[in-house]
Parts: sequence; structure tokens; C-alpha cells
Amino acid sequence: MNSGSTANKQKARRVIIVDDHPIVRQGLRRLIDQEEDLTVCGEAESVREARQRVRELSPDVLIVDISLKQGDGLELVRDVRAHHPSLPILVLSMHDETIYAERMLSAGANGYIMKQAASEQFLVAVRRVLDGGIYVSEAVGNTMIQKFASGGSYTSNNPIDRLSNRELQILHMIGKGASTRDTAEALNLSVKTVESHRQRIKRKLNLTSGAQLVQYAVNWFSGREGGQSSQSGQIGRGDPGNGGDSGDNSPDS
Repeated sequence: MNSGSTANKQKARRVIIVDDHPIVRQGLRRLIDQEEDLTVCGEAESVREARQRVRELSPDVLIVDISLKQGDGLELVRDVRAHHPSLPILVLSMHDETIYAERMLSAGANGYIMKQAASEQFLVAVRRVLDGGIYVSEAVGNTMIQKFASGGSYTSNNPIDRLSNRELQILHMIGKGASTRDTAEALNLSVKTVESHRQRIKRKLNLTSGAQLVQYAVNWFSGREGGQSSQSGQIGRGDPGNGGDSGDNSPDS
């Protein structure tokens, strides 16, 4: 790298990557560090670690996945927005944008992009939120416009949209194999509260047993429920490549 490039790197905007998969973080780091105006200053795999990195490193932008160790991206976005109101946050996830994008923006994120997106589009999204803009896909943007134009009469056919943010967090935890106690600890809830949420989730999804709930959650989490895309070709896995109505979005406790 010549002296001009070195000087540019020193002025580059600093990125923290928060993802629970080391290979994804490695791929994103490689992609970002190729850009003269961007540099990765830190990584984290859990909510607690991410909070610490943000305090220590004062990044210019935070890249956050929804699936994290010891918590999830929705919790992290809320916490970061409360303590760092001006820090741009871009959510990068495998999880269905029609379910999560609007919820994450409501929680305080500045953008949402799927890991199936092309690496060039990911860089566009990073720079968009760094410049103070909002990034969502055209499909998500159109859905949000339809909702606004409908004056509240817009309805979704996806049963997941019936869930509150907290219920969606718990379904997510069930889907990745967390027990009720693990879920309670990760989300700072009591076991009794988690059990109550599980019962409401079953009612809203028309499920009759705990076994059905677990199977539904696993299928949904892995992309076999609700039409999600597969994980193949995601940004950050190996070489970077191509890649609703939110119901009750109040933050339940």
C-alpha cells in the first residue's frame, strides 16, 4: 500500500462487525478492508461483547446480525440506539426481510440487508447508512409504502406477522435450539414469562402442543417455513458473493 493509500486508510470510517459465525466475520472483514474508505476496527459475537466493543472503540457504523450468542440483534439495536443515538446501524441477516426489516428499523436500525445480497449492494448499504440515509430493499420499501397508503388497513397472510417483537425473539430462540431457561437468561426474562409468551405464540400460530411449536420454530429458523431463502451464497461465507405487516411491534417485556 502506498503512502496515499495509507493516509486514506487512516481516515477510513471504522466498522464493527457483530455476528456469531467466525467465518462470516472473516468474509465481511476481507470485503470491507478492501475498500479505502472503510476499515474494520472490531468484531463481536454476543450482545455483551458488542456493547463493550462499541464503548471501547467508538466506531462509525455497526453491522449487526439477528442471530447472536447470548441475546439477539433486536435487543442489541435497541440498547445501542438508547446509549448511542447517532451511531448508524445496518442489520445484515439471513432472516426474512419481510418479517424483520420494519421491526429492526422501528427498534432503531438505519438499514436492513439480506446476506443473499451481492457484496456490491452490501457496500452501498453500508455507505448509505454512514451518510445518514436509510437502506431497505425495493420490495420492503414498496410494502412500507403500501401500508402507509392503506391507512392501517393493510393485512398480511404470513402468520408470523401476528407475533409481537418479544414473541418473535422467543420463537427465534426456540428455532436455534435454546431451552426455556436459556431463552429466559438470554433475554433477561423469568422462566414463567417465557412460558407465557410460548403459550401466546402457539395460539397465534394455531399450534396445539409444545412439540408442534418447536418443529415450527426449527423449520422457520432454518428457512423451510415462510419462504425464506437458503443460506447458500451468503455475504461473508467464504468469498463474499450474491447473496409484512409487522403486527404488534410494541416491545413486550
